[in-house]
Amino acid sequence: MSSISVFGAGAWGSTLAQVLCDAGNDVLLWGRNSETIDEINDLHTNQRYLAGQVLPSNLRATTDLDEAFSFSQIYVLAIPSTQLRATLNEWKPRFSADCTIVSTLKGIEVSTMLRMTEIIEEVLGKHKIALLTGPNLADELILRQPAGAVAASTSQEVAEHVRELFRTPYYRVYTSVDLLGCELAGAIKNVIALAVGISIGMGYGENTQAMLITRGLNEVARLCAAHGSDPLSAAGLAGMGDLVATCGSPLSRNRTFGELLGKTGSMEMAIAQGAKTVEGVASSGAIVEIAHRVGVEVPVIEAVADIVNGSLTPEQALTRLMEITTQAENFIR
Repeated sequence: MSSISVFGAGAWGSTLAQVLCDAGNDVLLWGRNSETIDEINDLHTNQRYLAGQVLPSNLRATTDLDEAFSFSQIYVLAIPSTQLRATLNEWKPRFSADCTIVSTLKGIEVSTMLRMTEIIEEVLGKHKIALLTGPNLADELILRQPAGAVAASTSQEVAEHVRELFRTPYYRVYTSVDLLGCELAGAIKNVIALAVGISIGMGYGENTQAMLITRGLNEVARLCAAHGSDPLSAAGLAGMGDLVATCGSPLSRNRTFGELLGKTGSMEMAIAQGAKTVEGVASSGAIVEIAHRVGVEVPVIEAVADIVNGSLTPEQALTRLMEITTQAENFIR
């Protein structure tokens, strides 16, 4: 048994806390909302984010940051990616030199084009840092449906340690030392899911979705390869697996927001109707810049970025995609 602190009491943080409890760990879940925390402690539910689900009776929760940090030396981050830097700067004095930090965040910081683990290292310095990623929709994982994930770190030892922390009969975790590739793939797939959602919102069917998913995966693979990552990362759970789940499920925030955007043709209206954080919206422009920096063409990602920034309507973006000259199909061309 390990003592583990999970930061973020939303759907994802609460779900991960359940997985960690099921794996035999002693878990303390931290959140800002005192009503949610009291509900978890008293009723073992989190109706705001996981309606109808009963959390483990041995899961404890707190709003006290000092308590959460003193509880363990293993910290699982499940907070919004857009708030990561500001939050880490606020919490920096609480991280000990020998702690293990597990990021479960997917995104690219717009102002710096840094991945989430790069932000962690830039703010906190060298630590044992890992990423947990893969096709993990919280609304399915909370039901203990079989799922797979990747524990990635530049250290094989750290990756194996994280794998063991999350090992349960229904959650199969693999290891990888390709932290860059796994993390980049996880950020890019959110933008592809937006593209698929936009096409659905516009009334298009499976053919269009298959084209966007397949060509989107090509962009994921080429962009990861340009950064020297393992090609298998794009083809594995962190790449194709996560892409399929995010593009194919109505439980995906990115796909669902894309549907609103495709239906309304307006970011303002989509934002008004979509209540949750959408990582692909925040990351799309930064990912285009990353691609341009290494000379990789990413027409699907560029189309989404132009819709998000208002320079193209969904109809114009799709027309532009269909007018691009085709070449021999090559997975990493």
